[in-house]
Amino acid sequence: MTLTALTSPRILPAAASRRAATHMDIGNILAMLAPLPLGILWLGGSMLVYALHKHHPDAKVGHYTQWAAYRLYGVVGAVVPIATFFPGRGLTLWLIAWAVAALIVVPWSVWSLVRIRRDHWEDIVLPAEESTDA
Repeated sequence: MTLTALTSPRILPAAASRRAATHMDIGNILAMLAPLPLGILWLGGSMLVYALHKHHPDAKVGHYTQWAAYRLYGVVGAVVPIATFFPGRGLTLWLIAWAVAALIVVPWSVWSLVRIRRDHWEDIVLPAEESTDA
C-alpha cells in the first residue's frame, strides 16, 4: 500500500531571490577584472549559473540573469571575430580588447546590481509537493 502525503508549502525568502539575481553580474565583474584565471572559467561557469537561475521561481531572477548573460556573451562574442584579424601575437591588441570589454561590462553590471538592490522583492510561496511512502 502506498501512502501519499502533501508536504507543507515552502517559502522562498525575498533575500534569497535578490541574492540569486546578483550571481551573474558579480561573476561578470570578477571575470572582467581578472580575465586569465577567472575569465576563462567564468565562460563555462556562467552557463551553469544561467541554466540554474533562468527558470527560478521568481521571474525577476531570470530576467536579471538573462540581461547579464546578454552583456557578457555579446561583448565576449564580439571580441572573437574582431580578434581574428589581430596581426601576429597581437598582445597589445588583446589588452586593448580586454580593456574595452571591461569598460563595457563592469559599469553596466554595477548598474544592474544597483537596480537589483533597489527593486522590490517579495517572498514566494512554493506549492506543496507530494511525497510517497512505499
